[in-house]
Amino acid sequence: MLIIGIAGGTGSGKTTVVSQIIEELPESEVCVISQDSYYKDTSHLSYEERVKINFDHPQAIDFELLVAHLKELRKGNPIDQPVYSFVEHNRTSDTIKTYPKKVVIVEGILILTHPDIREMFDVKLFVHADSDERLIRRLKRDISERGRDLNEVLSRYQSTLKPMHMEFIEPTKEFADIIIPTNRYNTVAVKLIQNIIHQRLS
Repeated sequence: MLIIGIAGGTGSGKTTVVSQIIEELPESEVCVISQDSYYKDTSHLSYEERVKINFDHPQAIDFELLVAHLKELRKGNPIDQPVYSFVEHNRTSDTIKTYPKKVVIVEGILILTHPDIREMFDVKLFVHADSDERLIRRLKRDISERGRDLNEVLSRYQSTLKPMHMEFIEPTKEFADIIIPTNRYNTVAVKLIQNIIHQRLS
């Protein structure tokens, strides 16, 4: 099993890079795990309290569960991946049965901040985009997909997203094996990663 970690700031293009990497792999050989699925369960809090949580801080992530799940997959056992609702700011009661595959891709803004997670990655990638580009992408996504309004997104970006990016996410570049700039379509970097995967699998 090859476990690949793909980090980078919000709106940096991680999902696009993941799609480009897996499009040449058979569906039966790859699975993707999102860090967003592993936000801590906050059912004990009211909606008003959950809205105030700093979801861009490492403490918001249930790294213990994520590590345990990756270990189970490596052992060849399936896991029940949590399902998170961005509308309710909480985990749902649903889970996704996820089976071990030859390639497991873990993507998320904070996955390289945790040493136990980092040690489990065979390949570590950091997807880079400039801050203006990331803000534009975040605005489009949060308004169209997550039911946020413009003022809410901008307020959260200024008060939380930007400072958390500078404190926790940007420094994790130093742990990356490959840094991928995504202000443009980066065919060479994606091809390089695809070649690494094929070499490891063969």
